Amino acid sequence: MAAAAGAGAGARLWAAAVLLLAGAGPAPAELTDGNSEHLKREHSLMKPYQGAGSAAMPLWDFQGSTMVTSQYVRLTPDERSREGSIWNRVPCFLKDWELHVHFKIHGAGKKNLHGDGLALWYTQERLVPGPVFGSKDNFHGLAIFLDTYPNDEATERVFPYISAMVNNGSLTYDHSKDGRWTELAGCTADLRNQNHDTFLAIRYSRGRLTVMTDVEDKNEWKNCIDIAGVQLPTGYFFGASAGTGDLSDNHDIISMKLFQLMVEHPLEDETVDWTKIEPSVSLLKSPKDNVDDPTGNFRSGPLTGWKVFLLLLCALLGIIVCAVVGAVVFQKRQERNKRFY
Repeated sequence: MAAAAGAGAGARLWAAAVLLLAGAGPAPAELTDGNSEHLKREHSLMKPYQGAGSAAMPLWDFQGSTMVTSQYVRLTPDERSREGSIWNRVPCFLKDWELHVHFKIHGAGKKNLHGDGLALWYTQERLVPGPVFGSKDNFHGLAIFLDTYPNDEATERVFPYISAMVNNGSLTYDHSKDGRWTELAGCTADLRNQNHDTFLAIRYSRGRLTVMTDVEDKNEWKNCIDIAGVQLPTGYFFGASAGTGDLSDNHDIISMKLFQLMVEHPLEDETVDWTKIEPSVSLLKSPKDNVDDPTGNFRSGPLTGWKVFLLLLCALLGIIVCAVVGAVVFQKRQERNKRFY
């Protein structure tokens, strides 16, 4: 079993490299092949779990409803109003990394009668419970949400839905809108109540964030999110959390494996203190200007109040300019006609 699991992990690493190198998208030189990725055990959670059935684990802390068994780490049982999390004790100082998460979300609830979902974190804060899938709001860092329940009845999204959010502590996650206002990108993924293994990969390398899924029992990665211009500091912590409300599910983590990516950086990067970087994203437009698209992509959103004001102002100025030009032209024609007579 251990050899098979290792072979499967190697196959997924190679599949991820082939997909990223062959897929449409910029800068294949920024990516590495499967042979250049190295497992960092101090940031990884794998079976057999040390401390199973006890209140302590080496390198990892957990809280809330989290229960460690010999086969999985259950963040929440299929019960209402539960929340739990598990966090790595060791801060990560890698500039380029890839996290592979083997998870399972399942329960007795039928369609749209289950929730709420699972979150994967790379943040400054750890072990702080809160309203965002069992962890704190206004966090510093990166969150990947595996949302299984649509709180916004007007949404066009198909759930379960995976989304990404980068926060410098100033943004609030809006559960009533399923995080739409602060979402960077996302995709639909049929990841709940599957009879086969389900995986998610998060890659961060040279300012590029990529999220891939393997939830269709094909042993291959499928692109979900690809964003450039992402700035994340080093020294943050990896974690996972989940929460239930009036509806519930079992949210299980089977493994979290972190790989170091061997990537060359420009010489000027050597002078940067990566621990002092503020989490940010260079976007051409704000995520708040986006609305839902069932495909997981964005399209232009409705006009906001200030946009309407600017349009009206421009229209008014245009009318005034046209009136002035028209008056000048009319006056010159009148003067010309007087000289003629």
